[in-house]
Amino acid sequence: MNISFRRLSASESGPLVTFLTSENWPFHAVSEVDRETAGQWVTEGRFESEENRSFWVADDGAAVGLVRLMDLGDATPLFDLRLRAADRGRGVGAVAVAWLTRYLFEEFPDVRRIEGTTRQDNRAMRRVFVRSGYAKEAHYRDAWPSSDGGVHDAVGYAILRRDWLSGKVTVPQWNDEPVE
Repeated sequence: MNISFRRLSASESGPLVTFLTSENWPFHAVSEVDRETAGQWVTEGRFESEENRSFWVADDGAAVGLVRLMDLGDATPLFDLRLRAADRGRGVGAVAVAWLTRYLFEEFPDVRRIEGTTRQDNRAMRRVFVRSGYAKEAHYRDAWPSSDGGVHDAVGYAILRRDWLSGKVTVPQWNDEPVE
């Protein structure tokens, strides 16, 4: 595996639309993206704008995924990761999360924390979060609608700059409910 990252250029709207429409994205709110929707997302600046940056994830030069960084003007940016079905389960996700974490903390000195959310049943992504030093911070019941009309629980993870620098994960204080 020879994973690299390359920023999406403005001239790549065609390949981006093809990438988004050629796969099923089972753990995204829109699991099957049509060309019209993908084109609208590109036009709106969802992938490239002052607040958003996107990067191709490549293995030996071939695009296998896409990293989208969002809310870059905020101290707590978010990210989205899409990997082609054929490239899931090979460790690419862990490499991508390590890369984007380092990129955000090094490129944006005001970033204090990075957040990501996934569906509860996306066990592979949840393992990637934990192995990458992210702590589970939230569990949102029935918060993630799916294209089949169902809803799933969503799970939120984050990494703090201080944890990334120290290599130690500080977990939230979960048992802090006031006693009546």
